[in-house]
Amino acid sequence: MPPTLSDPSGSQSALPGLSIRATRLEDADAITALANLPGYRAGTLRLPYQKPELARRWLEGLGPEAFNLVAVLDGVIVGNAGLERYNGRRAHAAGLGVGVHDDYRGRGIGTALLREITDAADNWLRVERLELTVFADNLRAIRLYERFGFEKEGILRNYAFRAGTFADAHLMARLRG
Repeated sequence: MPPTLSDPSGSQSALPGLSIRATRLEDADAITALANLPGYRAGTLRLPYQKPELARRWLEGLGPEAFNLVAVLDGVIVGNAGLERYNGRRAHAAGLGVGVHDDYRGRGIGTALLREITDAADNWLRVERLELTVFADNLRAIRLYERFGFEKEGILRNYAFRAGTFADAHLMARLRG
């Protein structure tokens, strides 16, 4: 029987063939391919035409505290997520990012990745505050984050130049407990 994934709202979605695992150095080309998709890129600060060398250097530079995952569906990387813990007086907090392949949105992949990230933050890393920035027009992502307990804390006007215009973004956070 295929694994059944559920989100905090209680809905179930069977996603046969989906697995979540840690990123590997050999994932650089697939992560670059994701970053170069127009829909995926629209939710990030990345420029078009990313080079695989950038992803490879990023993967090589990850320290032992890094927590980065990929979603693999039938042998193809269709999403990734990660959290970066801050240090010093912000060691209780971490920033996170999630992205899903343009052709695989709406199939529970973002939910599965976010479930694993929040589980690790809560039960393994003792992160008290998870925070993120999301473009204000990315309503699907905002709804997903809200299902996992994230709340809007502020808005960044003209946050980034994207597709020929400035775009606003929301600051969102989730407090543990």
